[in-house]
Amino acid sequence: QVQLVESGGGLVQAGGSLRLSCAASGRTLSNYAVGWFRQAPGKEREFVAAIAWSGSSQYYADSVKGRFTISRDNAKNTVYLQMNSLKPEDTSIYYCAARNRERPLFSRTYFVAAQYEYWGQGTQVTVSS
Repeated sequence: QVQLVESGGGLVQAGGSLRLSCAASGRTLSNYAVGWFRQAPGKEREFVAAIAWSGSSQYYADSVKGRFTISRDNAKNTVYLQMNSLKPEDTSIYYCAARNRERPLFSRTYFVAAQYEYWGQGTQVTVSS
């Protein structure tokens, strides 16, 4: 079992920045690829960014490309999501999720929420205009 805890959310003005953290316990996070997803009220959960277990590959949704950066520090068992140039439409609950490195075809399924086995409880990000 992997327990994931997100932190770093909050209220920020448009154009501002936040850095989210996803801390893992229970097992070493280096055995897992990690994704960030978000869900706004009344909307479906959507993919934001993902990073391979080794950190060698990162993927982003078009809506955040160039503004968000995903990274990981396996020594700290933590994955980060640096969010810059935030917009009101980025307002959501942000979740991190982990999938075992043994699951195949990460490069083709990184955006599929059902491919992730473990989820955190989420952290609220609110961007005011």
